[in-house]
Amino acid sequence: MKRVIKKVAVLGSGVMGSRIACHFAGVGLQVLLLDIVPKDLPADAKPAQRNKIVNDALQAAVKSNPSPLYTKDALKRISTGNFDDNMKDIATYDWVIEVVVERLDIKQQVYEKVEQFRKPGTLITSNTSGIPINLLSKGRSDDFRKHFCGTHFFNPPRYLRLLEIIPTRETDPEIIDFLMHYGDLHLGKTTVLAKDTPAFIANRIGVFGIMSIFNNMEKLGLTIDEVDALTGPLIGRPKSATFRTADVVGIDTLVNVAKGVAQNCPDDEARAVFAIPAWLETMVNNKWLGDKTGQGFFQKRKSAGGEKEIDVLDLKTLEYGPRQKPKFASVEAAKPVEDLKQRLKMLAAGQDKAAEFLRHFHYALFSYISHRIPEISDELYRIDDAMMAGFGWEIGAFESWDTLGVARSTEALKAAGYTVAPWVEEMLQKGNTSFYKIEHGKRLYYDVASQTYKPVPGGDAFIILNHHKEKTVWKNSNASLVDIGDDVVALQWNTKMNSIGSEVLEALNKSIGIAEEKFKGLVIANDGPNFSAGANVGMIFMFAVEQEYDELDMAIRLFQNSMMRVRYSAVPIVVAPHGLTLGGGCEMNLHADKVYAAAETYIGLVELGVGLIPGGGGTKEFVLRAGDEMHEDEPETITLKNRFFNIATAKVATSGFEAYELGILRKGHDEVVLNQGRRIAEAKNAVIEMYNQGYTMPVQRKDVKVLGRSALGALYAGIHAMWRGNYATDHDALVARKLAYVMCGGDLSEQSLVSEQYLLDLEREAFLSLCGERKTLERIQGVLKTGKPVRN
Repeated sequence: MKRVIKKVAVLGSGVMGSRIACHFAGVGLQVLLLDIVPKDLPADAKPAQRNKIVNDALQAAVKSNPSPLYTKDALKRISTGNFDDNMKDIATYDWVIEVVVERLDIKQQVYEKVEQFRKPGTLITSNTSGIPINLLSKGRSDDFRKHFCGTHFFNPPRYLRLLEIIPTRETDPEIIDFLMHYGDLHLGKTTVLAKDTPAFIANRIGVFGIMSIFNNMEKLGLTIDEVDALTGPLIGRPKSATFRTADVVGIDTLVNVAKGVAQNCPDDEARAVFAIPAWLETMVNNKWLGDKTGQGFFQKRKSAGGEKEIDVLDLKTLEYGPRQKPKFASVEAAKPVEDLKQRLKMLAAGQDKAAEFLRHFHYALFSYISHRIPEISDELYRIDDAMMAGFGWEIGAFESWDTLGVARSTEALKAAGYTVAPWVEEMLQKGNTSFYKIEHGKRLYYDVASQTYKPVPGGDAFIILNHHKEKTVWKNSNASLVDIGDDVVALQWNTKMNSIGSEVLEALNKSIGIAEEKFKGLVIANDGPNFSAGANVGMIFMFAVEQEYDELDMAIRLFQNSMMRVRYSAVPIVVAPHGLTLGGGCEMNLHADKVYAAAETYIGLVELGVGLIPGGGGTKEFVLRAGDEMHEDEPETITLKNRFFNIATAKVATSGFEAYELGILRKGHDEVVLNQGRRIAEAKNAVIEMYNQGYTMPVQRKDVKVLGRSALGALYAGIHAMWRGNYATDHDALVARKLAYVMCGGDLSEQSLVSEQYLLDLEREAFLSLCGERKTLERIQGVLKTGKPVRN
């Protein structure tokens, strides 16, 4: 049967339930969020009183940072109620998700009520992270059990991409197939099929990793600050590293999962690692549970000067003290290396205490994951997928093992007293030296059961550019153009924060030329954490400080001409952004034929923050779009004002969906892709479709509507009001006036039609003049030194 999900009921409005509801509303579904009625209410209590728990929980979720909603309007799709008055309403819903407290008896009471009203065939799933799924469905009807399974989201559901699907012995296989597909395509999740074993996949491995770290840090005498410095971005893990992650998740949650594994996995060879250290038991008894109680491994306080400071716990004394910045020779040597895999190799070869810790960290992890197959998963790639999507690892555990060398690491870990599962030894004996390999652009994984390599499923829908290196068409030191099949090429670059400098622009122009000559079209994307943080401001600063204004003028012209080349090429060009897409990175998207943006794309023109205006065609493009959007039913300056203030306040869309509201993405034209991994394949398909429809190169515009003095006066008045209200500094006001001048087409006496080149010239002149301002240079210098602009 064809199953369609239009309405979802979420039972339980705690931290997870409320945020799961927000995510479903964010992707466009109607959501009913229910919870219990407060105790001791009078018989005549009004609905607002009876729904107080659920309404308070939803409001707390909406106010949380980062937001669980893609846009504020999504909240309108959530209605609330309580189990007593509104459980009957689930009869019209397509999917019921239970997210109540982690107690079997309470969950079974909820299921009893659900069965009274749920229509046959409706999906019913649990978000439990610890209770066996087979136990939950015990005693329920045949239809309930057939349509029941575990759907374990990770917190926060919008941002962590993992969705574990855990079937029972009686779950209909069609339901599992549907949820695996639906979670991927419609919820943007990495859906991982997990077995009904304690803690499933991600928490089993993740909590082992944390407990193993606790053990090793004590042996080596490391502090919390030292461990977090070693287990964060340095090794491809999130900034929250180990102890900050524990505070966010909840130390009680961590302890409960660890105890659950120790109690329910008697055959786990590393069961002793899950024993709770005395200091951790003390923390739980003291209610030092992390963020939820205001203190955990870290504690916020105010200094004598009223500034916020963070203290860290000393695990020996259990007292808080100032944080210390650790220094290790091996770390200082490896830190500048951009490539994660090269950095891991350098760290593993180090000779200090940090390197020793990281070696044991990896040995313990490699040993443990080898023994978990086939216990928690039959396929090793599922473990890697779960850890990357659920814990934010940049590469998976088996991929890390490949990076450090399977044979070499296996010998080293055995020499250090660890063990590996027999299948690893057998794999090596057969001459297979890695868990993954790339053949013809496809990623293969070692299948333990058949002792052969098989393609990782979904390869056609998930294009990873680094897997196409063998089909490199052209490259320079910072960028490469690869053939991704079907006569389409893709350009990616690898600079710090994927900034755009002269070599990237060279690659862009060269790639367009090659695509025009030999291919159907071009995709611009990358596999890194972010699409691009914008133009190389270091180069701009150098030219400006040395007063090399001719060089700077040439650089700006090159950037503008390159963006116009993206817009006016003989083949379709589609950009597939994700993560930070700022300044020049945003301008590239503004000029593309089409954009396929990941839902988690944070895009905007932020140049005002460094005392500049968008100088790569971004200002011109906003003027062009404003002119096209103006209509007779509104004062003409309204559309232009909105566009102006988006740039003047350096506004960044907090999601791909919000980018529509800011006018960066075009409604009905550009697309938002919920599953980030699919965006490049979607972009490629769009190139082929445009080519097959008979793509012709657009003609440069000479009819851009600008408003001249009438709008300029209105914008100047708005800038003055912001300056008088202390919302803008003197320099903010200066930059904003330059921006207004460009966006109005200059000091024209009346509304006029101008060319794109006319606006580009105005844009470039304003940009150049601002590069000569001392306060602009101070702002750029601040960004280069600290990553944050100076407010002057």
